[in-house]
Amino acid sequence: MRKISLLLGLLLLSGCATSPPTKQSNLCDIFREKPSWYDDAVDMQDEWGTPIQIAMAFVKQESSFRHDAKPPRDYVLGFIPWGRVSSAYGYAQAQDPAWEDFQKATDHGGSRSNFDDSMMFIGWYTSETQKQLGISKWDTYNQYLAYHEGRGGYKRKTYRSKPSLIKVARRVEQQAKDYGWQLKQCRQELENNRSWFF
Repeated sequence: MRKISLLLGLLLLSGCATSPPTKQSNLCDIFREKPSWYDDAVDMQDEWGTPIQIAMAFVKQESSFRHDAKPPRDYVLGFIPWGRVSSAYGYAQAQDPAWEDFQKATDHGGSRSNFDDSMMFIGWYTSETQKQLGISKWDTYNQYLAYHEGRGGYKRKTYRSKPSLIKVARRVEQQAKDYGWQLKQCRQELENNRSWFF
């Protein structure tokens, strides 16, 4: 009996883990599948002014909407595991120092594996990038480069020696445009569903 109770408990816990949305290329489908994410995205936009479609395009690129995403392992001599290539973790792939800066600046606890906290992090980061570097929150391409390279790296133009990163930034830019167009098509439906719940 005890083993059965333990097994049931483990099954319940595994059911709590948030699975990625099944259709990631359509923002309407994502929010229909995960309505609470729409609320989180609206809260983030209200708080920081970062467009929903841009923050969501960042999350898609960084983690494919996986709450426990981590960068690949690093190897010594090509086969001995030696930690991860960076401390990035969670939906937003926030690294330890940036996450700590966010927590200090906003008095926000939270967790990188929570969708709402990760969205707030992206909103805060892009807002700070606008303040420090003058990059508009609507400029997906340059905001993503500053997000990936860090603001110091962006200032030093480190991305210029990374053609593959420039391609990724263009892909994120296009994804944000697609998400923005899709969101216009279903915004009223999402708002109606939202007001029904509250």
